[in-house]
Amino acid sequence: MSAYRIQGETGEWEVVIGLEVHAQVVSKSKLFSGASAEYGAEPNTHVSLVDAAFPGMLPVLNQECVAQAVRTGLGLKAEINLFSRFDRKNYFYADLPFGYQISQFEFPIVGKGVVEIELADGAKRQIGITRLHLEQDAGKSIHDQDPTRSFIDLNRAGVALMEIVSEPDIRSPEEAGAYLRKLRQILRYLGTCDGNMEEGSMRADVNVSVRKEGEEYRTRCEIKNVNSVRYVMQAIEVEATRQVEIWESGGTVDQETRLFDHLKSETRSLRNKEDAHDYRYFPDPDLLPLEIEQSWVDELKAALPELPEDKRARLEKEYGVSAYESAVLTAEQNVADFYEEVAKDADARLATNWILGDFFAALNRTGRSIEDSPVSAQGLRELLSLISDSTINGKIAKEVLEDMVETGESAKEIVERKGLKQVTDTGAIEKSIQDILDANADKVAEYKSGKDKLFGFFVGQTMKAMKGKANPAIVNELLKKLLNA
Repeated sequence: MSAYRIQGETGEWEVVIGLEVHAQVVSKSKLFSGASAEYGAEPNTHVSLVDAAFPGMLPVLNQECVAQAVRTGLGLKAEINLFSRFDRKNYFYADLPFGYQISQFEFPIVGKGVVEIELADGAKRQIGITRLHLEQDAGKSIHDQDPTRSFIDLNRAGVALMEIVSEPDIRSPEEAGAYLRKLRQILRYLGTCDGNMEEGSMRADVNVSVRKEGEEYRTRCEIKNVNSVRYVMQAIEVEATRQVEIWESGGTVDQETRLFDHLKSETRSLRNKEDAHDYRYFPDPDLLPLEIEQSWVDELKAALPELPEDKRARLEKEYGVSAYESAVLTAEQNVADFYEEVAKDADARLATNWILGDFFAALNRTGRSIEDSPVSAQGLRELLSLISDSTINGKIAKEVLEDMVETGESAKEIVERKGLKQVTDTGAIEKSIQDILDANADKVAEYKSGKDKLFGFFVGQTMKAMKGKANPAIVNELLKKLLNA
Protein backbone atom coordinates (compact mmCIF):
# COMPACT_ATOMS: atom_id res chain seq x y z
CA MET A 1 0.00 0.00 0.00
CA SER A 2 1.40 3.41 -0.99
CA ALA A 3 1.45 6.01 1.79
CA TYR A 4 -1.30 8.64 1.76
CA ARG A 5 0.12 12.09 1.03
CA ILE A 6 -1.23 15.57 0.27
CA GLN A 7 0.52 16.93 -2.81
CA GLY A 8 1.44 20.59 -2.35
CA GLU A 9 3.44 23.05 -4.44
CA THR A 10 6.54 22.37 -2.32
CA GLY A 11 6.17 18.60 -2.38
CA GLU A 12 4.37 15.92 -0.42
CA TRP A 13 2.91 16.35 3.07
CA GLU A 14 2.17 13.59 5.56
CA VAL A 15 -1.10 13.74 7.52
CA VAL A 16 -1.04 12.96 11.25
CA ILE A 17 -4.38 12.04 12.82
CA GLY A 18 -5.59 11.21 16.29
CA LEU A 19 -9.20 10.52 17.26
CA GLU A 20 -11.05 11.20 20.48
CA VAL A 21 -14.18 9.06 20.34
CA HIS A 22 -17.05 9.78 22.71
CA ALA A 23 -19.04 6.56 23.17
CA GLN A 24 -22.27 6.61 25.17
CA VAL A 25 -22.27 3.82 27.74
CA VAL A 26 -25.08 1.27 27.52
CA SER A 27 -26.77 1.49 30.93
CA LYS A 28 -30.30 1.99 32.17
CA SER A 29 -29.44 5.08 34.22
CA LYS A 30 -26.99 7.95 34.10
CA LEU A 31 -23.44 8.12 35.46
CA PHE A 32 -24.24 9.93 38.71
CA SER A 33 -28.04 9.77 39.02
CA GLY A 34 -30.92 7.32 38.77
CA ALA A 35 -32.55 9.15 35.83
CA SER A 36 -33.16 7.08 32.70
CA ALA A 37 -30.48 7.14 30.03
CA GLU A 38 -32.89 5.96 27.30
CA TYR A 39 -32.69 7.79 23.97
CA GLY A 40 -35.64 9.48 22.27
CA ALA A 41 -37.88 10.64 25.15
CA GLU A 42 -39.75 13.95 25.18
CA PRO A 43 -37.41 16.86 26.07
CA ASN A 44 -36.56 17.23 29.76
CA THR A 45 -38.47 14.12 30.89
CA HIS A 46 -35.36 12.14 31.94
CA VAL A 47 -33.86 14.72 34.28
CA SER A 48 -33.20 14.31 38.00
CA LEU A 49 -32.37 17.07 40.48
CA VAL A 50 -28.72 16.00 40.21
CA ASP A 51 -28.75 16.33 36.40
CA ALA A 52 -30.33 19.80 36.65
CA ALA A 53 -27.66 20.91 39.20
CA PHE A 54 -30.07 21.80 41.98
CA PRO A 55 -28.17 23.07 45.05
CA GLY A 56 -27.17 20.41 47.55
CA MET A 57 -27.63 17.49 45.14
CA LEU A 58 -24.72 15.02 45.33
CA PRO A 59 -23.55 12.60 42.62
CA VAL A 60 -23.63 8.84 43.26
CA LEU A 61 -21.47 6.72 40.95
CA ASN A 62 -23.24 4.10 38.84
CA GLN A 63 -21.36 0.79 39.24
CA GLU A 64 -22.61 -0.62 35.94
CA CYS A 65 -21.08 2.31 34.04
CA VAL A 66 -17.75 1.53 35.70
CA ALA A 67 -18.12 -2.14 34.73
CA GLN A 68 -18.85 -1.16 31.12
CA ALA A 69 -15.71 0.98 31.00
CA VAL A 70 -13.63 -1.91 32.37
CA ARG A 71 -15.15 -4.33 29.83
CA THR A 72 -14.30 -1.89 27.04
CA GLY A 73 -10.73 -1.55 28.30
CA LEU A 74 -10.37 -5.32 28.36
CA GLY A 75 -11.76 -5.53 24.81
CA LEU A 76 -9.14 -2.98 23.70
CA LYS A 77 -6.36 -5.05 25.31
CA ALA A 78 -5.70 -2.08 27.54
CA GLU A 79 -4.36 -1.52 31.04
CA ILE A 80 -7.08 -1.39 33.71
CA ASN A 81 -6.20 1.07 36.46
CA LEU A 82 -7.35 -0.16 39.85
CA PHE A 83 -7.11 3.44 41.12
CA SER A 84 -8.76 6.29 39.22
CA ARG A 85 -10.23 9.64 40.11
CA PHE A 86 -12.99 11.98 38.99
CA ASP A 87 -12.16 15.63 38.39
CA ARG A 88 -14.06 18.77 37.61
CA LYS A 89 -13.47 20.19 34.15
CA ASN A 90 -14.59 23.80 34.35
CA TYR A 91 -16.10 25.61 31.39
CA PHE A 92 -19.29 27.49 30.63
CA TYR A 93 -21.84 26.23 28.15
CA ALA A 94 -25.57 26.88 28.11
CA ASP A 95 -26.50 23.18 28.25
CA LEU A 96 -23.99 22.33 31.01
CA PRO A 97 -26.08 22.91 34.18
CA PHE A 98 -23.26 22.75 36.75
CA GLY A 99 -20.89 25.04 34.87
CA TYR A 100 -18.42 22.14 34.97
CA GLN A 101 -18.24 18.56 33.74
CA ILE A 102 -17.34 15.63 35.97
CA SER A 103 -14.62 13.82 34.03
CA GLN A 104 -11.28 12.07 34.59
CA PHE A 105 -7.98 13.76 33.84
CA GLU A 106 -4.82 12.71 35.64
CA PHE A 107 -5.99 9.24 36.70
CA PRO A 108 -8.25 7.61 34.04
CA ILE A 109 -9.87 4.22 34.59
CA VAL A 110 -8.24 2.67 31.48
CA GLY A 111 -4.69 3.19 30.23
CA LYS A 112 -2.82 2.20 27.08
CA GLY A 113 -4.30 -0.31 24.65
CA VAL A 114 -4.36 -1.17 20.96
CA VAL A 115 -6.79 -1.62 18.06
CA GLU A 116 -5.72 -3.59 15.00
CA ILE A 117 -7.22 -2.37 11.73
CA GLU A 118 -7.37 -4.02 8.32
CA LEU A 119 -7.23 -1.92 5.16
CA ALA A 120 -8.79 -2.54 1.75
CA ASP A 121 -5.60 -4.09 0.36
CA GLY A 122 -5.42 -6.54 3.28
CA ALA A 123 -2.65 -4.66 5.09
CA LYS A 124 -2.95 -4.54 8.88
CA ARG A 125 -1.90 -1.77 11.25
CA GLN A 126 -2.01 -1.31 14.99
CA ILE A 127 -3.40 1.96 16.33
CA GLY A 128 -2.45 2.76 19.91
CA ILE A 129 -5.00 3.74 22.53
CA THR A 130 -3.73 6.43 24.91
CA ARG A 131 -6.50 6.18 27.50
CA LEU A 132 -10.18 5.68 28.14
CA HIS A 133 -11.88 7.79 30.77
CA LEU A 134 -15.42 8.14 32.08
CA GLU A 135 -17.28 11.43 32.02
CA GLN A 136 -20.81 12.81 31.99
CA ASP A 137 -22.41 14.17 28.83
CA ALA A 138 -23.83 17.68 28.53
CA GLY A 139 -27.38 18.54 27.53
CA LYS A 140 -28.47 19.62 24.07
CA SER A 141 -29.06 23.13 22.76
CA ILE A 142 -31.87 23.40 20.19
CA HIS A 143 -31.71 26.40 17.86
CA ASP A 144 -34.30 25.63 15.17
CA GLN A 145 -37.57 25.71 17.14
CA ASP A 146 -37.97 29.49 17.47
CA PRO A 147 -36.67 32.45 15.43
CA THR A 148 -35.34 34.37 18.43
CA ARG A 149 -34.79 31.85 21.22
CA SER A 150 -32.80 28.67 21.84
CA PHE A 151 -34.10 25.81 23.96
CA ILE A 152 -32.28 23.39 26.24
CA ASP A 153 -33.02 19.66 26.56
CA LEU A 154 -31.30 18.09 29.58
CA ASN A 155 -32.27 14.48 28.86
CA ARG A 156 -28.69 13.76 27.78
CA ALA A 157 -27.12 15.70 30.66
CA GLY A 158 -25.34 13.29 32.98
CA VAL A 159 -25.45 10.31 30.60
CA ALA A 160 -22.25 8.26 30.93
CA LEU A 161 -19.65 8.64 28.19
CA MET A 162 -16.43 6.81 27.55
CA GLU A 163 -13.88 9.06 25.87
CA ILE A 164 -11.48 6.80 23.97
CA VAL A 165 -8.36 8.68 22.93
CA SER A 166 -6.07 7.26 20.25
CA GLU A 167 -2.39 7.89 19.80
CA PRO A 168 -1.55 10.07 16.73
CA ASP A 169 -0.85 6.85 14.80
CA ILE A 170 -3.40 7.29 12.01
CA ARG A 171 -1.99 8.44 8.67
CA SER A 172 -4.86 8.57 6.18
CA PRO A 173 -8.64 9.01 5.90
CA GLU A 174 -8.89 5.29 5.06
CA GLU A 175 -7.08 4.34 8.26
CA ALA A 176 -9.31 6.67 10.28
CA GLY A 177 -12.43 5.07 8.78
CA ALA A 178 -11.09 1.55 9.42
CA TYR A 179 -10.24 2.47 13.02
CA LEU A 180 -13.69 3.92 13.71
CA ARG A 181 -15.47 0.94 12.16
CA LYS A 182 -13.30 -1.52 14.11
CA LEU A 183 -13.78 0.38 17.38
CA ARG A 184 -17.54 0.50 16.86
CA GLN A 185 -17.57 -3.23 16.09
CA ILE A 186 -15.70 -4.04 19.31
CA LEU A 187 -18.01 -1.85 21.41
CA ARG A 188 -21.10 -3.49 19.90
CA TYR A 189 -19.76 -6.99 20.48
CA LEU A 190 -19.01 -6.07 24.09
CA GLY A 191 -22.44 -4.49 24.51
CA THR A 192 -20.90 -1.37 26.05
CA CYS A 193 -22.05 1.14 23.40
CA ASP A 194 -24.61 0.72 20.61
CA GLY A 195 -22.43 2.71 18.18
CA ASN A 196 -25.38 4.55 16.63
CA MET A 197 -23.57 7.60 15.31
CA GLU A 198 -26.76 9.03 13.79
CA GLU A 199 -28.27 9.22 17.29
CA GLY A 200 -25.14 10.82 18.72
CA SER A 201 -24.27 7.86 20.94
CA MET A 202 -20.88 7.67 19.24
CA ARG A 203 -19.14 10.73 17.85
CA ALA A 204 -15.56 11.73 17.13
CA ASP A 205 -13.33 14.74 17.67
CA VAL A 206 -10.70 14.59 14.92
CA ASN A 207 -7.22 15.99 15.53
CA VAL A 208 -5.37 16.76 12.28
CA SER A 209 -1.92 18.13 11.52
CA VAL A 210 0.43 17.91 8.54
CA ARG A 211 4.21 17.75 8.25
CA LYS A 212 6.98 17.06 5.80
CA GLU A 213 8.55 13.60 5.93
CA GLY A 214 10.74 13.20 9.01
CA GLU A 215 9.67 16.43 10.71
CA GLU A 216 8.46 16.81 14.27
CA TYR A 217 4.70 17.23 14.73
CA ARG A 218 3.32 20.60 13.65
CA THR A 219 0.33 22.45 15.14
CA ARG A 220 -2.88 20.43 15.14
CA CYS A 221 -6.51 21.48 14.85
CA GLU A 222 -9.45 19.64 16.38
CA ILE A 223 -12.61 19.10 14.34
CA LYS A 224 -15.42 18.75 16.85
CA ASN A 225 -18.35 16.31 17.04
CA VAL A 226 -18.22 14.53 13.69
CA ASN A 227 -21.01 11.95 13.67
CA SER A 228 -20.35 9.58 10.79
CA VAL A 229 -17.41 7.58 9.48
CA ARG A 230 -17.81 9.13 6.03
CA TYR A 231 -17.76 12.67 7.41
CA VAL A 232 -14.68 11.91 9.51
CA MET A 233 -12.85 10.79 6.37
CA GLN A 234 -14.02 13.83 4.39
CA ALA A 235 -13.16 16.24 7.22
CA ILE A 236 -9.58 14.91 7.37
CA GLU A 237 -9.04 15.49 3.64
CA VAL A 238 -10.51 18.99 3.75
CA GLU A 239 -8.65 20.07 6.89
CA ALA A 240 -5.32 18.58 5.82
CA THR A 241 -5.55 20.37 2.46
CA ARG A 242 -6.38 23.66 4.22
CA GLN A 243 -3.35 23.35 6.50
CA VAL A 244 -0.98 22.54 3.63
CA GLU A 245 -2.15 25.66 1.78
CA ILE A 246 -1.53 27.80 4.91
CA TRP A 247 1.98 26.44 5.53
CA GLU A 248 2.97 26.71 1.87
CA SER A 249 1.77 30.33 1.65
CA GLY A 250 4.09 31.25 4.52
CA GLY A 251 1.37 31.35 7.18
CA THR A 252 1.02 29.55 10.49
CA VAL A 253 -1.73 27.10 11.51
CA ASP A 254 -3.36 28.20 14.76
CA GLN A 255 -4.25 25.57 17.34
CA GLU A 256 -8.03 25.78 17.44
CA THR A 257 -11.30 23.88 17.49
CA ARG A 258 -13.16 23.78 14.18
CA LEU A 259 -16.47 22.47 12.82
CA PHE A 260 -16.92 20.45 9.61
CA ASP A 261 -19.62 21.54 7.15
CA HIS A 262 -20.22 18.54 4.90
CA LEU A 263 -22.53 20.51 2.59
CA LYS A 264 -19.86 23.12 1.81
CA SER A 265 -17.00 20.64 2.28
CA GLU A 266 -15.09 22.99 4.55
CA THR A 267 -14.03 23.37 8.16
CA ARG A 268 -14.78 26.59 10.06
CA SER A 269 -13.18 28.04 13.17
CA LEU A 270 -15.24 27.62 16.33
CA ARG A 271 -12.89 28.76 19.09
CA ASN A 272 -9.28 28.72 20.18
CA LYS A 273 -8.23 25.27 21.33
CA GLU A 274 -8.14 25.09 25.11
CA ASP A 275 -5.26 23.47 26.95
CA ALA A 276 -5.72 21.47 30.16
CA HIS A 277 -4.90 24.47 32.38
CA ASP A 278 -7.74 26.44 30.80
CA TYR A 279 -10.23 24.00 32.31
CA ARG A 280 -8.81 24.38 35.86
CA TYR A 281 -9.06 20.65 36.58
CA PHE A 282 -9.19 19.67 40.23
CA PRO A 283 -10.39 16.53 42.09
CA ASP A 284 -14.17 16.48 42.48
CA PRO A 285 -14.77 17.05 46.22
CA ASP A 286 -18.12 15.20 46.13
CA LEU A 287 -16.64 11.91 44.89
CA LEU A 288 -14.06 9.67 46.53
CA PRO A 289 -11.29 8.22 44.35
CA LEU A 290 -12.44 5.07 42.59
CA GLU A 291 -10.65 1.94 43.77
CA ILE A 292 -11.59 -1.42 42.25
CA GLU A 293 -10.41 -4.94 43.02
CA GLN A 294 -8.38 -7.04 40.60
CA SER A 295 -10.66 -9.99 41.40
CA TRP A 296 -13.64 -8.00 40.08
CA VAL A 297 -11.74 -7.14 36.90
CA ASP A 298 -10.91 -10.83 36.47
CA GLU A 299 -14.61 -11.74 36.84
CA LEU A 300 -15.57 -9.22 34.17
CA LYS A 301 -12.83 -10.53 31.87
CA ALA A 302 -13.98 -14.14 32.29
CA ALA A 303 -17.51 -13.16 31.30
CA LEU A 304 -16.57 -11.22 28.15
CA PRO A 305 -18.22 -12.36 24.91
CA GLU A 306 -16.15 -13.66 22.02
CA LEU A 307 -14.59 -10.66 20.29
CA PRO A 308 -14.58 -10.11 16.49
CA GLU A 309 -10.97 -11.22 15.82
CA ASP A 310 -11.41 -14.39 17.85
CA LYS A 311 -14.72 -15.15 16.17
CA ARG A 312 -13.21 -14.67 12.71
CA ALA A 313 -10.39 -17.10 13.47
CA ARG A 314 -12.81 -19.69 14.87
CA LEU A 315 -15.22 -19.49 11.91
CA GLU A 316 -12.33 -19.97 9.49
CA LYS A 317 -11.13 -23.02 11.44
CA GLU A 318 -14.49 -24.65 12.25
CA TYR A 319 -16.48 -23.87 9.10
CA GLY A 320 -13.75 -23.50 6.49
CA VAL A 321 -14.76 -19.98 5.45
CA SER A 322 -12.24 -17.70 3.76
CA ALA A 323 -10.74 -14.62 5.42
CA TYR A 324 -12.99 -12.40 3.31
CA GLU A 325 -16.10 -14.43 4.15
CA SER A 326 -15.33 -14.41 7.86
CA ALA A 327 -14.85 -10.63 7.78
CA VAL A 328 -18.30 -10.15 6.23
CA LEU A 329 -19.99 -12.67 8.51
CA THR A 330 -18.53 -11.16 11.70
CA ALA A 331 -19.00 -7.47 10.79
CA GLU A 332 -22.08 -7.47 13.03
CA GLN A 333 -22.54 -9.89 15.90
CA ASN A 334 -26.15 -10.71 15.01
CA VAL A 335 -25.05 -11.73 11.49
CA ALA A 336 -22.38 -14.02 12.94
CA ASP A 337 -24.91 -15.55 15.36
CA PHE A 338 -27.39 -16.08 12.49
CA TYR A 339 -24.72 -17.77 10.37
CA GLU A 340 -23.70 -20.17 13.12
CA GLU A 341 -27.32 -21.05 13.85
CA VAL A 342 -27.71 -22.06 10.19
CA ALA A 343 -24.32 -23.69 9.64
CA LYS A 344 -24.02 -25.77 12.83
CA ASP A 345 -26.40 -28.49 11.60
CA ALA A 346 -26.04 -27.98 7.86
CA ASP A 347 -23.48 -28.17 5.08
CA ALA A 348 -21.25 -25.24 6.11
CA ARG A 349 -20.17 -24.40 2.54
CA LEU A 350 -23.80 -24.43 1.41
CA ALA A 351 -24.77 -22.20 4.35
CA THR A 352 -21.98 -19.73 3.59
CA ASN A 353 -22.83 -19.46 -0.11
CA TRP A 354 -26.55 -19.02 0.52
CA ILE A 355 -26.24 -16.47 3.33
CA LEU A 356 -23.68 -14.33 1.50
CA GLY A 357 -25.54 -14.75 -1.78
CA ASP A 358 -29.28 -15.20 -2.19
CA PHE A 359 -30.24 -14.55 1.44
CA PHE A 360 -28.41 -11.20 1.75
CA ALA A 361 -29.67 -10.25 -1.72
CA ALA A 362 -33.27 -10.90 -0.61
CA LEU A 363 -32.81 -8.78 2.52
CA ASN A 364 -31.30 -5.93 0.50
CA ARG A 365 -34.06 -6.10 -2.09
CA THR A 366 -36.79 -5.88 0.54
CA GLY A 367 -35.00 -3.32 2.72
CA ARG A 368 -34.83 -5.74 5.66
CA SER A 369 -32.07 -6.52 8.12
CA ILE A 370 -31.18 -9.63 10.10
CA GLU A 371 -33.22 -8.30 13.04
CA ASP A 372 -36.48 -8.15 11.07
CA SER A 373 -35.76 -10.89 8.56
CA PRO A 374 -38.92 -12.77 7.52
CA VAL A 375 -36.79 -15.91 7.30
CA SER A 376 -35.36 -17.17 10.57
CA ALA A 377 -32.08 -19.04 10.92
CA GLN A 378 -34.05 -22.22 11.55
CA GLY A 379 -36.15 -21.54 8.47
CA LEU A 380 -33.12 -21.10 6.23
CA ARG A 381 -31.50 -24.21 7.72
CA GLU A 382 -34.65 -26.18 6.83
CA LEU A 383 -34.46 -24.90 3.24
CA LEU A 384 -30.82 -25.96 2.95
CA SER A 385 -31.64 -29.39 4.35
CA LEU A 386 -34.15 -29.86 1.52
CA ILE A 387 -31.31 -29.23 -0.95
CA SER A 388 -28.95 -31.56 0.89
CA ASP A 389 -31.39 -34.47 0.95
CA SER A 390 -32.32 -33.89 -2.74
CA THR A 391 -35.95 -32.99 -1.98
CA ILE A 392 -35.41 -29.89 -4.15
CA ASN A 393 -32.57 -28.63 -6.31
CA GLY A 394 -30.76 -25.29 -6.09
CA LYS A 395 -32.87 -23.58 -8.75
CA ILE A 396 -36.12 -24.51 -7.05
CA ALA A 397 -34.63 -23.49 -3.71
CA LYS A 398 -34.19 -19.94 -5.02
CA GLU A 399 -37.88 -19.85 -5.92
CA VAL A 400 -38.81 -21.22 -2.49
CA LEU A 401 -36.68 -18.59 -0.73
CA GLU A 402 -38.50 -15.85 -2.65
CA ASP A 403 -41.81 -17.25 -1.41
CA MET A 404 -40.49 -17.54 2.15
CA VAL A 405 -39.52 -13.85 2.12
CA GLU A 406 -42.91 -12.81 0.71
CA THR A 407 -45.23 -15.07 2.73
CA GLY A 408 -43.34 -16.06 5.87
CA GLU A 409 -44.23 -19.72 5.20
CA SER A 410 -41.74 -22.48 5.89
CA ALA A 411 -39.78 -24.12 3.09
CA LYS A 412 -41.56 -27.45 3.56
CA GLU A 413 -44.99 -25.81 3.43
CA ILE A 414 -44.15 -24.04 0.17
CA VAL A 415 -42.67 -27.15 -1.45
CA GLU A 416 -45.77 -29.19 -0.54
CA ARG A 417 -48.26 -26.48 -1.56
CA LYS A 418 -46.64 -25.86 -4.95
CA GLY A 419 -45.63 -29.47 -5.67
CA LEU A 420 -41.96 -28.60 -6.07
CA LYS A 421 -40.41 -31.86 -4.90
CA GLN A 422 -37.50 -32.88 -7.05
CA VAL A 423 -38.02 -35.80 -9.39
CA THR A 424 -35.45 -38.48 -8.67
CA ASP A 425 -37.27 -41.29 -10.50
CA THR A 426 -34.63 -42.34 -13.02
CA GLY A 427 -37.23 -43.98 -15.21
CA ALA A 428 -39.28 -40.79 -15.58
CA ILE A 429 -36.19 -38.69 -16.22
CA GLU A 430 -34.83 -41.17 -18.77
CA LYS A 431 -38.13 -41.18 -20.68
CA SER A 432 -38.15 -37.38 -20.82
CA ILE A 433 -34.56 -37.31 -22.06
CA GLN A 434 -35.28 -39.91 -24.74
CA ASP A 435 -38.26 -37.86 -26.00
CA ILE A 436 -36.01 -34.79 -26.33
CA LEU A 437 -33.28 -36.74 -28.12
CA ASP A 438 -35.83 -38.20 -30.54
CA ALA A 439 -37.21 -34.71 -31.25
CA ASN A 440 -33.74 -33.29 -31.88
CA ALA A 441 -32.06 -36.02 -33.93
CA ASP A 442 -30.12 -33.43 -35.97
CA LYS A 443 -28.56 -31.92 -32.83
CA VAL A 444 -27.78 -35.41 -31.50
CA ALA A 445 -25.83 -36.04 -34.70
CA GLU A 446 -23.98 -32.72 -34.34
CA TYR A 447 -23.10 -33.57 -30.71
CA LYS A 448 -21.73 -36.96 -31.73
CA SER A 449 -19.67 -35.31 -34.47
CA GLY A 450 -17.82 -33.26 -31.84
CA LYS A 451 -19.99 -30.31 -30.83
CA ASP A 452 -19.74 -31.00 -27.10
CA LYS A 453 -21.29 -27.64 -26.17
CA LEU A 454 -24.69 -28.99 -27.24
CA PHE A 455 -24.71 -31.04 -24.04
CA GLY A 456 -25.89 -27.91 -22.18
CA PHE A 457 -28.77 -27.58 -24.68
CA PHE A 458 -30.01 -31.08 -23.86
CA VAL A 459 -29.74 -30.43 -20.11
CA GLY A 460 -31.75 -27.23 -20.48
CA GLN A 461 -34.43 -28.89 -22.58
CA THR A 462 -34.76 -31.73 -20.06
CA MET A 463 -35.08 -29.38 -17.10
CA LYS A 464 -37.61 -27.31 -19.02
CA ALA A 465 -39.67 -30.38 -19.91
CA MET A 466 -39.68 -31.46 -16.26
CA LYS A 467 -40.48 -27.91 -15.03
CA GLY A 468 -37.15 -27.61 -13.23
CA LYS A 469 -37.93 -30.48 -10.88
CA ALA A 470 -35.49 -33.07 -12.22
CA ASN A 471 -32.43 -33.86 -10.16
CA PRO A 472 -29.59 -32.20 -12.14
CA ALA A 473 -27.03 -34.83 -11.20
CA ILE A 474 -29.28 -37.63 -12.45
CA VAL A 475 -30.08 -35.66 -15.65
CA ASN A 476 -26.35 -35.24 -16.40
CA GLU A 477 -25.59 -38.88 -15.71
CA LEU A 478 -28.43 -40.25 -17.87
CA LEU A 479 -27.76 -37.80 -20.73
CA LYS A 480 -24.16 -38.92 -20.98
CA LYS A 481 -25.26 -42.53 -20.97
CA LEU A 482 -27.93 -42.05 -23.70
CA LEU A 483 -25.89 -39.71 -25.90
CA ASN A 484 -22.93 -42.04 -25.89
CA ALA A 485 -24.99 -45.19 -26.41
